[in-house]
Amino acid sequence: MSSGVAARHDAKKLVRSPSGLRMVPEHRAFGSPFGLEEPQWVPDKECPRCMQCDAKFDFITRKHHCRRCGKCFCDRCCSQKVPLRRMCFVDPVRQCAECALVSHREAEFYDRQLKVLLSGATFTVTFGNSEKSETMVCRLSNNQRCLILDGDSHCEIEVAHISTVQVLTEGFAPGGMCLVAFLSRRVWSHEGDSRHEHLGPRGLPFSSVRLVFSQWI
Repeated sequence: MSSGVAARHDAKKLVRSPSGLRMVPEHRAFGSPFGLEEPQWVPDKECPRCMQCDAKFDFITRKHHCRRCGKCFCDRCCSQKVPLRRMCFVDPVRQCAECALVSHREAEFYDRQLKVLLSGATFTVTFGNSEKSETMVCRLSNNQRCLILDGDSHCEIEVAHISTVQVLTEGFAPGGMCLVAFLSRRVWSHEGDSRHEHLGPRGLPFSSVRLVFSQWI
């Protein structure tokens, strides 16, 4: 991919929504697969009471919408302003207690595990159930859509094909981690029935990739 095309794919724009300012991709098709769409807010007329504590809204008890789930809450139940990177908000936004907890956990993932992958780091990589591991430099593409692994072999895995990820820290030195990604993609058989097919380097099938990182950079 040429630098000009790559730059267009990575281009972003600032937009204003009812929830706040967002820095979003110019081209939606090239957005991060980690991204979330803004939820539809529950209409004011449909929520006369807080959807958490059941307090009745009036001139004193004002209603607020959680920017992550779109539900209505009173100030006490929706007072936290937390970064919501998956929706590309520039500033922290108001969220209910349940959503705020999830967003805090995601922020840790962005600040630690994802930061390592975006910067690029050396991992010990094991494909599927193989007993053989390989030292590879792993990094995410700038638009976070592809995991690139380079070593004696080369492998590119579309993040959209990762169904689940486990982050393991127990049993590793301080600052170390293990990422286990389970991969699949939806394809179509000749009969038109959908099924899942595992992908691997050089077209070889495997169901998971294990990435062990020993120390934070």
